[in-house]
Amino acid sequence: MDRIAQYLLAGLISIVALSQFVQVVTRYFLQVPVMGLEESILYPTLWLYILGAVNASREDTHIRANVLEIFLKTRRQHTILAIVGELISLVVGLWLLYWAWDFTSYAWRVWKESPTLYIPTFYSDVALMIGIILMMIYTVVHLSRHVRKLSVGSQK
Repeated sequence: MDRIAQYLLAGLISIVALSQFVQVVTRYFLQVPVMGLEESILYPTLWLYILGAVNASREDTHIRANVLEIFLKTRRQHTILAIVGELISLVVGLWLLYWAWDFTSYAWRVWKESPTLYIPTFYSDVALMIGIILMMIYTVVHLSRHVRKLSVGSQK
């Protein structure tokens, strides 16, 4: 799974970078802009953004401001704080998932298309729903790991 995520993210960032390079060369050097290139770059860019957040959730490397950890002395207190943080993340994430479902069902029902290339925008809109589902799965995994760690630590 790690390898797939690495290749997918590397492929998406390569597509975006190469497309931007082509856009710069054709627009500024050749004075011939490629019609619809910005529009087509939007799709891999959005997926890259969402899957990057999923990757941070998978690796548990989100940026955090854990000010409370300064005041906590024991490993048990740190674990309890991590459990509280994961529970809050789960509640907020499930709330966002509810709204993402509404948005995705709206996007499916309306089936809008991009203005120039007529690419269905559903293919970019669904990224939010898939991303939040994956982040919630990883949040549950991290939560269960912290709970296990707390229960093993209390048995000693």
